[in-house]
Amino acid sequence: MNLRSIDKRLVDLLQAEFPLTRHPYADIGAVLGISEEEVISLIAQLKADGVVRQIGPVFNAGSLGYKTTLVAMRVGEKQIDKAAQIIIKHPGISHGYERDNYFNLWFTLATSVVDDTEAELSRLAEEIGAEAFFSLPAVKLFKLRAHFALEEKGHIEPPNNHSGTIHKQEARLSPADRVVINELQQDLPLVLHPFAEMSSRLGMDEDEFLSRCRSLRKRGVMRRFGAAVNHRKAGFMGNAMTCWAVPAGKIEATGQKLASLKQVSHCYERKTNPLWHYNLFAMIHGRSKESCRDIADKVSAEVGLSDSVMLFSTRELKKTRIKYLV
Repeated sequence: MNLRSIDKRLVDLLQAEFPLTRHPYADIGAVLGISEEEVISLIAQLKADGVVRQIGPVFNAGSLGYKTTLVAMRVGEKQIDKAAQIIIKHPGISHGYERDNYFNLWFTLATSVVDDTEAELSRLAEEIGAEAFFSLPAVKLFKLRAHFALEEKGHIEPPNNHSGTIHKQEARLSPADRVVINELQQDLPLVLHPFAEMSSRLGMDEDEFLSRCRSLRKRGVMRRFGAAVNHRKAGFMGNAMTCWAVPAGKIEATGQKLASLKQVSHCYERKTNPLWHYNLFAMIHGRSKESCRDIADKVSAEVGLSDSVMLFSTRELKKTRIKYLV
């Protein structure tokens, strides 16, 4: 899309530094030198154009008593449309893609810690009619920061502060924390006082509501608050899930190297299985497929790896944020 400079700067701010304040759109406008009403109008247009999907929180699933895994399936061509409808309707699936690989259907599945993930996966596979399937739970997180910088120069590069082991311990949440979390998980309204509406529905003072939001973010229960961007609409036409088979002694160095790249949004070490021996995964985004390949080739050469595969997304089936009920 032909986005103006002001649009690009706004999208950058919405992803990186969305203010949890009484007047968030006014605060963003102050940075851009435009009015609160203009900010709201520009966001509304970005949503209408499909560039901005939604504005809201991204929560740490483990902190809220959920577990997540990456799932791969082999689905016959005649079953793909049926599979897409099942994925779209499933409340525990956030991302679903058709990819150019023998295992052509990939999605992320979230379940409560008290639920049997493997049983749910088997049920889904049977309903979809998958010829083969497996789960790839994460062992270690190196990066989780989907930030698409539209401005080539002067853009905000948020820190990667979500690396380390996968935390599975549920956070200590007060009853007030829980009602705030449940209320906050929606697309932020495009009104002058968006958080006032939320706090009012809870019968809570707005300052207390915002204070609890900031506390959740500080404690890592909320990973971030901001916009989800449609990367294709933003010009990132090359999007490849790249997988390497990495010896144990090289996993840490390779993971850290990938995490340092702005073109990488996600990077995980994952468990392997007899059908999939690759253990290091990175989502690489570029303006073209060639730019993604160049990045992957460079990393492979620098670290000394030869066994890898790139899975480009050919069709987006679903992309949303899971609503975790606590």
